[in-house]
Amino acid sequence: MPLEDDLCDIIKKARGGLHLSVGDVARLTGLPGADISALERGDQPRDRAELRALAAALGLRLAALEQIVLEKWLPRPLPSMPGIETVHGEIGGYPVKGYIVHDSGEAVLIDTAYNADAMIEILEARRLQPIGICLTHGHADHAEGIEKIMNRWPVPVYLGADDRSLLHWQPAESLMTAPSPGRTIPVGSLTLRCLATPGHTPGGLCYAVEMPWGSVCFVGDTIFAGSIGRSNPSQLYRAHLESVRRQLASLPQDCLLLPGHGPGTTVREELEHNPFYPAQ
Repeated sequence: MPLEDDLCDIIKKARGGLHLSVGDVARLTGLPGADISALERGDQPRDRAELRALAAALGLRLAALEQIVLEKWLPRPLPSMPGIETVHGEIGGYPVKGYIVHDSGEAVLIDTAYNADAMIEILEARRLQPIGICLTHGHADHAEGIEKIMNRWPVPVYLGADDRSLLHWQPAESLMTAPSPGRTIPVGSLTLRCLATPGHTPGGLCYAVEMPWGSVCFVGDTIFAGSIGRSNPSQLYRAHLESVRRQLASLPQDCLLLPGHGPGTTVREELEHNPFYPAQ
């Protein structure tokens, strides 16, 4: 699976987060504004010097940027993940992923993958009893379809309080929970832990769990392999970097990071290859 973000996405996310215009970046780098615009449209850099200038101006780690752009780095394939089902969907042709974590017949849904029907099909086929829907954030591609699921199973919905207004459909107040950081959600013998990770959205959450075979964190759009989600609004960029650099970096290095888009990765891989992390 290719990376979610190319160089053009990385540049635009960093530039937007820093509130820099193309002209600002041109002045900081000494590169023509037309060249920067071309890179943001998907052109490739002419040489390492261009990458070096962009990395310095945008606060990106040069070695990681070179690995992505020049060496075509990809994260290692994920191992088998017993107890976790990956659900694929799409919105306007744009792929999105959700997950089902289950143990001892109980299950929680991590986002909807914009594919409630597939979620329901897996739950029924495996005879799983859902006990909650854990939303990483309120964007439609991650949350749309909860009404269809909840018509069948009226379970609690976990979502950051500041993302409630993003939902197109509002569950009953009694079923909405804004988990405090560190709150735990039992699933069979497993325990999901809620992490406050604002940045992609104001109320962004990640969910960490220790599976019998290793650590996993469901990260939504907080981080991608080799990149991060877009900070919405851009004023959240600094908070977004803090979420990535502190909350997620503090997880075990072998912890799997399962995003809503693109390939899965690990904490170790991102510490080594993500340009939004500072140099080690």
